[in-house]
Amino acid sequence: MFNSHFSVLDASVSRTPSAPVFKTPVVDSSSGSITQWNTVTYEQFSRDIQNSARYWASTLRAVPPRSVIGLWIGGFTYTDVLHIYGISRAGYVPQLFSLRLPNPSVIYELLHRAQAKAIIYDPNFASSLESCPVPHFPANDVIPASTYQIPTLPPVTESSVAFIFHTSGSTSGSPKLVPCTYRWLDSVVTKTRQTSKPIHGDKQDVTVWMGSMCHIGQSFMLIGSLQHGSCVIQPTKIAFSSDELIDMIQRCGLNRLNQFAAFLAGHLRQSRKDAKLLSILCNLDEVLYSGLPLPRDEEEWAYSQGIRLKNLFGSTECGAMMLSVGGKDRHAPLLMPLKEMSYRFESVTPAEAGHQTNARLMELVILSDSPDCPDTSLRHGDPHFHTGDLFQEVAPGMYAFRGRDDDWIKTETSLRCDTKAIEDNTRAMCGNLIAECVVVGTGRPSPVMFVEPVTDMDHDKLTKEIIRKTRQFHSRRYLHERITSHKMIVVVPSGTLPRTVTKGNIRRKAVEEAFKDTLDSIHGVGSA
Repeated sequence: MFNSHFSVLDASVSRTPSAPVFKTPVVDSSSGSITQWNTVTYEQFSRDIQNSARYWASTLRAVPPRSVIGLWIGGFTYTDVLHIYGISRAGYVPQLFSLRLPNPSVIYELLHRAQAKAIIYDPNFASSLESCPVPHFPANDVIPASTYQIPTLPPVTESSVAFIFHTSGSTSGSPKLVPCTYRWLDSVVTKTRQTSKPIHGDKQDVTVWMGSMCHIGQSFMLIGSLQHGSCVIQPTKIAFSSDELIDMIQRCGLNRLNQFAAFLAGHLRQSRKDAKLLSILCNLDEVLYSGLPLPRDEEEWAYSQGIRLKNLFGSTECGAMMLSVGGKDRHAPLLMPLKEMSYRFESVTPAEAGHQTNARLMELVILSDSPDCPDTSLRHGDPHFHTGDLFQEVAPGMYAFRGRDDDWIKTETSLRCDTKAIEDNTRAMCGNLIAECVVVGTGRPSPVMFVEPVTDMDHDKLTKEIIRKTRQFHSRRYLHERITSHKMIVVVPSGTLPRTVTKGNIRRKAVEEAFKDTLDSIHGVGSA
């Protein structure tokens, strides 16, 4: 027998039906302040999912069970969870689209690839669906009550697809499908026993929404919370302020903070000049970050002050794969693979003399017999899944992340961006205008392109011409991958960009470091 999102929920409902599972904010429309936090219990959540399932089973009664149903929603609210879990409980396969993918033609292509039979959409996108090739229904904030009885559904197996997510970066103008089976979901339950296990046996853990339910990260974290009977707070926005964090701690009892690294770094920077915030962060039972490494100075600051940091390393295709040691000694930041999975570290650099072995780079490979190994469509021919993530073994069984082996970067919400595709398109469309270009933006809201022009021409005119010539290419990409404003293009003199000595290739990381102040200014860092 295998576990799933519903098996862990049903178990927690049986154990603690009246315990809170969600805290949702009530915001004053005039001041924007949070007047109170409403509570949703496990029992109510289960009832609301069942009502959502009845509503959607009735609405989609002409659609055969186990069909794929697209959901193009924000994924940030309690009602969004009800739509997703309701579709799943009704016997369908949710195909989850982020609002960050606003081009309907790409949505239609992905629906077609997944053979979806309908789509449920955020009402704000109604006008974008006028030519939708499948039936479409609004995901309203209120789900009508329904007495419809869900027909008996065919049983699912471990190989049945439970959800379809998408890679967070585009390849050839479109994300890849990431089908997740019930075997994969069972592995999530196994992994969250390790990553989300209760801090105190006699006290409910309270954590916070990490991102959109349309992406793997928050879906993974919610299953962990449901498994352990924890409570999840819905913030007013994912990049919530330090003041809102303090409010969640004081009024909702938050004791485990989990955030993407770029957002957590903001609280850490604020804590350097706010003794109250620093004290509060130090008193949390756990401060877990994911998606990107923390900047080294922020990480060192946190450890030096006694903040209980944990790094959860994962990917869209696999979910979480590694968790840092934690604690206070020198091994605290190092990552260890999660147990009960089947992983291998393959060397990508030749073995040198024995005393240099630990400096070798190794790629993390998810073996085909690992329960979290992604769908065969995402694997290599060997037939394992090669993550492209590189590590060094610093101590036996403990690893330090050393970047990726390709041309992708991760933005501040840990969504991926194919920089090479942007650079190649720019060179193809603007080859008579630019001598060289490079796209950077690790941990930033969006990418920025640095350009060395062919001739000394007006910078403003050049950047606008680049935007004009590359507009069609960017129209098909996620919002976090687009360069659609001339402000996101920086023109520098020929030969300015750092290059490798041997081949003269532009060094992406060195550009980010050399032009950090420029990038900060573009994105408004430190301007408040």
